Amino acid sequence: MSLEPDLPMEGTPLIKPSSTDHPLYDEIVRACQTVYDPEIPVNIFDLGLIYTIEISEENDVTIVMTLTAPGCPVAGEMPGWVVDAIDPVPGVRQVDVQLVWEPQWGMDMMSDEARLELGFM
Repeated sequence: MSLEPDLPMEGTPLIKPSSTDHPLYDEIVRACQTVYDPEIPVNIFDLGLIYTIEISEENDVTIVMTLTAPGCPVAGEMPGWVVDAIDPVPGVRQVDVQLVWEPQWGMDMMSDEARLELGFM
């Protein structure tokens, strides 16, 4: 019996890949881009807060996301905002948002557009 903590196997991605080949993927990304962190003038998708968009064959959507910091004042509300943005997308059956803290969000997760908008480029 090992006393070592369960760590991912070497080479295992920390973030599960998204269902980018699903027909609803682009619409769901656009829906995510309508949600903004109230303290940062960039949408949560371009900020890199959306880690995984998983879409089942039945069109159930699971979003794995984080926040810029665990103490974020909207931590309790943000998952609901994401559900409210995605739920109306035609074809989506249900939406589940999972808030995670690993891996920790960092500024390197932002898109180039977000960096440009915030003056980091």
